[in-house]
Amino acid sequence: MTALEIGIASFPVLMLLIFLRVPIGLSMFLVGLGGLIWVTDGTQVAFGRLKSETYTTFSSYSLTIVPMFLLMGHFATLGGMSTALFKAAEGFLGHRKGGVAMASIGACAGFGAICGSSLATAATMGRVALPELKQYGYAGGFSTATLAAGGTLGILIPPSVVLVIYAILTEQNIAKLFLSAFIPGLLAALGYVIAISIYVRLFPESAGTRPPVPWAERFAALFHVWPVLLVFGLVVGGIYLGWFTPTEGAAVGAFGTGLIAWMNGGLNRETLGESFMVTARSTAMIFFIVLGAGFYNGFLALTKVPQELADFVVSQGLSPWVVLTLILAFYLVFGCLMDSLSMILLTIPIFFPVISAMDFGLLSLPAMQADAAMEVLKAGVPEGMGTEMLASIKDAIAAGAELTREQMKELGIRVTEGRVNRIEAEYVAIWFGVLVLIVVEVGLITPPVGMNLFIINAMDRKTKMIDTYKAVMFFVASDIIRVIILVAFPVITLLPLMLTQ
Repeated sequence: MTALEIGIASFPVLMLLIFLRVPIGLSMFLVGLGGLIWVTDGTQVAFGRLKSETYTTFSSYSLTIVPMFLLMGHFATLGGMSTALFKAAEGFLGHRKGGVAMASIGACAGFGAICGSSLATAATMGRVALPELKQYGYAGGFSTATLAAGGTLGILIPPSVVLVIYAILTEQNIAKLFLSAFIPGLLAALGYVIAISIYVRLFPESAGTRPPVPWAERFAALFHVWPVLLVFGLVVGGIYLGWFTPTEGAAVGAFGTGLIAWMNGGLNRETLGESFMVTARSTAMIFFIVLGAGFYNGFLALTKVPQELADFVVSQGLSPWVVLTLILAFYLVFGCLMDSLSMILLTIPIFFPVISAMDFGLLSLPAMQADAAMEVLKAGVPEGMGTEMLASIKDAIAAGAELTREQMKELGIRVTEGRVNRIEAEYVAIWFGVLVLIVVEVGLITPPVGMNLFIINAMDRKTKMIDTYKAVMFFVASDIIRVIILVAFPVITLLPLMLTQ
């Protein structure tokens, strides 16, 4: 067998190990190690890579952001922030039809802003909101489906651990990815609220009512949310304002939430030790998956599978939009069977070269030149520019034509094809990362194997899983509509990035 054939044959072997319930990190590590030994006809290269890959993986400065964000989420729970968020949202929305469920979504979105884990958000908010939903007569399946869907906001609304891993894999800017995920995250929360509104109108018996809360109590509950706003503003705002790097921001956030938890009485010597242990276990699991993926992806790179796949797809002449749709459909299906981090680590090194080789036409040279020219002309006609040159520039802009070197020289701008290609490559990478994150997260609530569904249903043994499945399809439909919108209009995702450049 050739090296390429060995690389292709490794996929069914890897899938078999995963379906036999071998841990995903160990599966990728064993297949990568065995593949390297087979391809290189010996153990020297494989064992040498074992030493180098381990060091380069765990010495990555960017990876230190992972335990900090995990610790920040755990401290936030101890500090009662999840309860404060839910009570504040419930005070303003609870009296509406389906209002307590809407409040759960709002609280999940708020908690997601200080917790980078989807499963942690689902579990935390489930403990807080599920008793309230039951108390006010919400159907079991509707309640569990709402909280399972709300949990996915934990990983989409920045900060996000999975986006950090994606940024490392594709060598993208973490802060720019966080910024671009913000609007899709808000759209997700809005879509879920609309889904709840539709559901309770179709099934009025699924949601009870609760009396309105006096305005004084509403504002009192809103006041207790200040720690969340403070931490989120400090971490995310500090990153975008350049006060500190994303890694430093994660450390600041962990310290801030820890301090608030201590002031609220939730953090003491015992819970501090427990927080460190929980964070260490979660970090070890994530890091081992990262190591396994690094080893397996190194083996694939040696067999040239990603490069050959990219060349094959490009040579077929398929539309970039068709290729993107097929990839997203793949993620949507397999996201039901694997967790988001494993899916991204396993597939991004294969699919990203394919997407990078495609031309989506997000930017054009004449359009960028026109924008740069208009910025100059807004300040006034440059000194020394003749009326004929000014007229020719305006004519070129009106016709959508490229500016000549002489015209750009007169304007004092330099917008070349190379610069456009570099910016578009970054835009495509960030847009694709957000899309992948969304469709993989949809898998967490897609029957029959949505992980969030099982986590929430474990908290409510009286609710049948089939009832949760039926209700959650409204949220899945909302997610699919959102994906279609974000694919059709990339500017929604990229707008914050464009405005800051």
